[in-house]
Amino acid sequence: MSHDDPASAASPAPAPAPVPARPSPSRAAAPSRGGSVALALLLALLALVGVGYVGWRQWQQSQGGAADSRNLAALQARVGTLENTLQSVEGERAALRQRLGDADQVNRSLREELLGQSERLRNLEDAVAKLAEKSLSGHDAMLLDETEALLRMGQQRYELFHDAEGAAAAYALADQSLAAVNDGAFSGLRQSLNAEREALASRQNRTLSATLAAVQKLRDGLAALPPKPLDLPAAGKDDGAWARLRHALASVVSVQRDDGAPLAVADARLTRQLVALDLAQAQADLLGHDEADAAAALRRADAGLAAQFDGADAGVQQARAQLAALLDGLRPAPPVQLGGALAELRNLRAVHALKPDSAPAPAASAGARP
Repeated sequence: MSHDDPASAASPAPAPAPVPARPSPSRAAAPSRGGSVALALLLALLALVGVGYVGWRQWQQSQGGAADSRNLAALQARVGTLENTLQSVEGERAALRQRLGDADQVNRSLREELLGQSERLRNLEDAVAKLAEKSLSGHDAMLLDETEALLRMGQQRYELFHDAEGAAAAYALADQSLAAVNDGAFSGLRQSLNAEREALASRQNRTLSATLAAVQKLRDGLAALPPKPLDLPAAGKDDGAWARLRHALASVVSVQRDDGAPLAVADARLTRQLVALDLAQAQADLLGHDEADAAAALRRADAGLAAQFDGADAGVQQARAQLAALLDGLRPAPPVQLGGALAELRNLRAVHALKPDSAPAPAASAGARP
């Protein structure tokens, strides 16, 4: 230490610390004995608390074990129920598997039966097809025979009786029969048939019944028509000396013919009968569809009316007008040439008969059948 430091030189030296007094042994032992008792009490209390806690935990565990045992019993019951259910399901599945096996066997047998039925059905279809082919050919042959008969009937009716209406009706029936034929080779024949049918339709006159009624009305009205006066001077010869002399002597001398009946009455009866015969002939010709002879008879009747009946009478004029109308309706039409459709039908049938018979439809191949 340096002696030149003023601080150290000025500070006084510290005083020595006092020595504590030692306690007496009797006083120190008393406090240590009281602390041990307190510690023992504390430890006993802690032990008592631990024992209580342990007991409480054991009581809780015992209560929880009872609940767990109850839950375990319930679970065991449910597991037993599930096992029973599973066993019943297994039994039902086995029964279902057996049923499926039986159904499979039944389906296999049904399939075999179905295949057999299909085979029989194909054979039946083949037989029906062959039968239909035969019946179809017979059906067409019958229709063609009917068509040919109708065409021949229509042609003969027109040629023999000049019945255009009846012939057209026969051709219409023939067209219907030909339309029902299934063979397409005869479809073109209908054009020729319809052409002849249209030609016959153009030859049809007005209604025959109306014409016959008009002629009959003329016949009935002949009795009321006045004849032409006899022994009268001809028209245009009234002038002249001889005419005046004849008129002057007519009151003195009268020359007459006498055959037992009045001449005027006999001539009128004969004239009416002749005209009536001509009208009757016209009716007969109309019924026979002979238009030319009917027109000739009507012209003779008109000539008789003009020559023997009074032309100034209104009834005679009306009768002649009716005859003119009838003659106008009986104008001859161009002739109709029939038989072309019939000849074409016969040619087609001959050509069709020369063709080889069509082979029957082959049966279904065995490889296509299951």
